[in-house]
Amino acid sequence: MDTGRRRRWLTLAAGTIALTAGCTFQYGLAYLIPALRADGLSLEQAGVLVACPTAGLLLTLVAWGAAADRFGERLVLASGLAGAGLVLLAAAHVRSLAALGACLVAAGAAGGSVYAASGRLILGWFAASQRGLAMGIRQSAQPLGVAVAAVSLPSLAAHGLAAGLTFLGTFCLAAVLLVIVVVRDPAHQARAGAQRDGSPYRAPALWRIHAASALLVVPQFTVATFALVFLVTARHWPAPAAGALLAVTATAGAASRLAAGYWSDRAGSRMRPMRALALAISAILAALAAATAATSSLAVPALLAAAVLAVSTNGLAFTAVAEYAGPDWAGRALGIQNTGQNLLAAATPPVIAALIAAHGYPIAFATAAVLPLFAATLVPVAAVDVVAAADATARPG
Repeated sequence: MDTGRRRRWLTLAAGTIALTAGCTFQYGLAYLIPALRADGLSLEQAGVLVACPTAGLLLTLVAWGAAADRFGERLVLASGLAGAGLVLLAAAHVRSLAALGACLVAAGAAGGSVYAASGRLILGWFAASQRGLAMGIRQSAQPLGVAVAAVSLPSLAAHGLAAGLTFLGTFCLAAVLLVIVVVRDPAHQARAGAQRDGSPYRAPALWRIHAASALLVVPQFTVATFALVFLVTARHWPAPAAGALLAVTATAGAASRLAAGYWSDRAGSRMRPMRALALAISAILAALAAATAATSSLAVPALLAAAVLAVSTNGLAFTAVAEYAGPDWAGRALGIQNTGQNLLAAATPPVIAALIAAHGYPIAFATAAVLPLFAATLVPVAAVDVVAAADATARPG
């Protein structure tokens, strides 16, 4: 393997591990709820603390993206993740609820650096024919981060909240060391992605990708949030068995992102696979709603298929955003992309919970099935495929 090719894949591995570290504390704090409750917090207070990193993340995603555009990925990755790690270590020693919440917001704000910068690295280091698979690997960091949290935090929580926070902070700092040693900014940024004068937001294509992918977050978080409680309360499964099955499904979901990315590389298009998958997600959710309404045994396999398909489009959208925005705007565009998705992700659980409480699971699943149809109509296939075709021969040195 030549040096440049080896460097590309090592950089991808380091960026993915960095993003995994960020996702572990961003999305895995729920596994510390028993420790928070043991410290005397109510479930509502613990829920607010779990949401604090996402609140911080939403404040800084675009700013970190702009910093990556200006100063490069390595500096932004290392500095932001180092800040998050140090704040988490400090959080292990605070005593008041307000101070802990402030630390978690600050950690989320600092950790936002990994989202835009790790995606931007792929734009610079990988040719168009490899970016779909590379971004799919990178996007597997979110389920991997949750898996790391699921494996480590419950046992650490038995020793107190400080043990869990110390682990999270140490993981971030270890990832920083890996970034410093391995990651190098792409040598030929100018050859990565589209080249244009001025903002790519003057045309509607990027806005349409942002809107479509934000809508596709709703079915993803509907299934992710309520699959376990559906199996336990509506289908009367034992919680450990349901959890084990959903853990396997999450692994399959991560694999679906890689498969979608590989498909897009072979097809020479990000948007055509994304539109096809959006229609498939809508169809499987409609089938899930119908099977649930009929109390059919097909509801469980439909739920599992929905859990796998619902996460498959994420990497396609991120790759298309980076390619269409080009190297001068990729960081900011990825920051906007993440912001929109996280806003919808935060809004989905309470809205779907209210629908379930008022009308039951069939109506909730049917509502989630409608949004991918809208997303499919928004996907700008022609506009983005033109940019991808123009970049098809670009390959960083």
